[in-house]
Amino acid sequence: MAEKSKNLFIGGTGYIGKYLVEASAQSGHPTFLLVRESTLSNPEKSTVIGKFKTLGVRFLTVSSNSSLRGLQGDLYDHESLVKAIRQVDVVISTVGYAQLLDQVRIISAIKEAGNIKRFLPSEFGSDVDHVNAVEPAKTAFASKAKVRRAIESEGIPFTYVSSNLFNGIFLATLTQLGTTAPPRDKVVIFGDGNPKGKHPTNASAG
Repeated sequence: MAEKSKNLFIGGTGYIGKYLVEASAQSGHPTFLLVRESTLSNPEKSTVIGKFKTLGVRFLTVSSNSSLRGLQGDLYDHESLVKAIRQVDVVISTVGYAQLLDQVRIISAIKEAGNIKRFLPSEFGSDVDHVNAVEPAKTAFASKAKVRRAIESEGIPFTYVSSNLFNGIFLATLTQLGTTAPPRDKVVIFGDGNPKGKHPTNASAG
């Protein structure tokens, strides 16, 4: 039986990442999570962190005060990030929108470490190389495309996961970014408001 890959997650306590970290650990992969000390002490994350602990997930943090501290690693400290990456085989990023371009730091560390068999950048949405987006998605997609080109130019083995839209994010707020509930007074329509939608089971429907 082939040895299970050692997986390092960056951004693994968020909307998507927490499910991937759990699946990795439950599948028997040695699973590592780069995490901020503030996340470990955040009451809103306590359930997720607690579940990870029971699954044997190893936490990588620069905090010397954390009882969960194992290896050291920090997205914004190149040397420690390289050291963390050298302990694993696969790096999976699930960072959020605000940190998309920070993934160039991960790419640089992977290149220097020289041991990573596969890198999965934070995608988990539309295929950014085959869309005509309007703002604000256009800017986010451009950032993801820039990360893709950086990975490819460095010759790093990669997998891009394009899973299309997550209705749990968009339908719950009527696609109003930055909100947590449907607006009651007005909604923002992106683009010029004229594109037609198509029913998934009837491509000819307008």
